[in-house]
Amino acid sequence: MGRTYERIIMVFLSKIPDITFSKPVFCGILANTLLSTVPGISGAGPTAEKTLLTPVLDAELIANGRISSMPLKPNTPSGCPTPASITRAMMELTRVKPIFINAGLSHPPTVPVLDAGGYAGNDPRQGDAVPNAPDLFMQGERIGISLSTCSDLLVLGECVPGGTTTALCVLRALGCHARVSSSFVNNPVSLKEEICSHALKRIADRHVTDPLQILKMTGDPMMPVAAGISHTYRGNLVLAGGTQMLAVCSVIKALNSHLPLVVTTAYVRDDASANVPAMAEELGVDIIYIDPGFGDLGHSGLARYCIGEVKEGMGAGGAMFLAYLMGYTPEEIRKKIFETVHAYS
Repeated sequence: MGRTYERIIMVFLSKIPDITFSKPVFCGILANTLLSTVPGISGAGPTAEKTLLTPVLDAELIANGRISSMPLKPNTPSGCPTPASITRAMMELTRVKPIFINAGLSHPPTVPVLDAGGYAGNDPRQGDAVPNAPDLFMQGERIGISLSTCSDLLVLGECVPGGTTTALCVLRALGCHARVSSSFVNNPVSLKEEICSHALKRIADRHVTDPLQILKMTGDPMMPVAAGISHTYRGNLVLAGGTQMLAVCSVIKALNSHLPLVVTTAYVRDDASANVPAMAEELGVDIIYIDPGFGDLGHSGLARYCIGEVKEGMGAGGAMFLAYLMGYTPEEIRKKIFETVHAYS
């Protein structure tokens, strides 16, 4: 029995961090980029246009346990449970009350949020993507100071449909040899590369090197807020996400600030169309991977994570990581996820 438990621990967590805390907080940054409305870019919604609703609905699910503003189940068209349903399961398990930040949404939030005063990001091919990026960074700094007074561990997730494409633009603009992940099984690499090449040309033509100006030209509203929080938060900070949080790290590094820990799922790590481990090494980021073993839970929708659908989102990997740090076993975590997503089927 002891050997079986040891095997599960080793598979579940790539390494065990030395983190001491007593007041954990999970926080999700919500934002939109109009890039998600480009057909084929994002799978975070039933249609390209409806991806703009996803952050609002995800926050609703995590906060209230259901999507109440419209008659929807938290599953993809193929029956794959959304990452928000996994995060909700972990909030129920740990009894941690989530906090949300509106960094820039297309639709008004339906749950209480900290409002950073942002707007949905624009298509970087057509002009500045986040015109008020420096202001959003300062708002993030203020939020980081505030959260430092009520917590000593902050797990910071995000929901930005289309955000892996803005991440690609920012990572490349800051010199990282990046290939980013996707919520699709088949990553639309050529489309992302086309958009990125347009954005990088604009940056090169203007000789822009300042990281906040790069975010202004080609990022999304989540990035400056997250970078600002990282700059001032005084407890243990965990960025919960894959390539999008590595893009935030590239900004933090360019600002000569301390790089936080990043946690994401093994499904992002194993995406052959991306290079997450190599990017983390290039940036000097300490990264931990969670492998919840969805393939052997007996749920066909969760098993789709193992073939590359969805992979990560809304801080799901970080939420599982938080539950583990709070003393819940991998089997308790897996059982709660199964029960939660089964109830939504």
